[in-house]
Amino acid sequence: MAWENPTNSKVKEVLENAETIAVVGLSDNSARTSYQISKIMQNQGYRIIPVNPTVDEVLGEKAYNRLTDVDEKIDIINVFRRPEYLPEIAREAAETDCRVFWAQQGIVNQEAYDYLQKREFTVIMDMCIKVAHAILL
Repeated sequence: MAWENPTNSKVKEVLENAETIAVVGLSDNSARTSYQISKIMQNQGYRIIPVNPTVDEVLGEKAYNRLTDVDEKIDIINVFRRPEYLPEIAREAAETDCRVFWAQQGIVNQEAYDYLQKREFTVIMDMCIKVAHAILL
């Protein structure tokens, strides 16, 4: 089955019910899109957990090397990595308690989508979380 995003009402529900967003690939460089969008989401009241082995801290939050290293509840896994990395990140995501996987605008991977669908994830791809938040909330 070709990947398909959930309805806008489901995406809105995801955003309304989330408190914590683990951001895979979050850069500490304020010029990077991952940083800018995460900062906006943090300003909207979400807790941001950086997941990037090349940084120690971003936006005042401790960074983790991998999703499975995060010892707190994650509501949304938001991915800022190239599409070819999504299957590996999806497998790691499946080892967490989180069941929402969100790949940013321009990022789609059918293999990751299929894998996550079989594990009852809500999968959102090729959609900017900041834009969705601004439009739906």
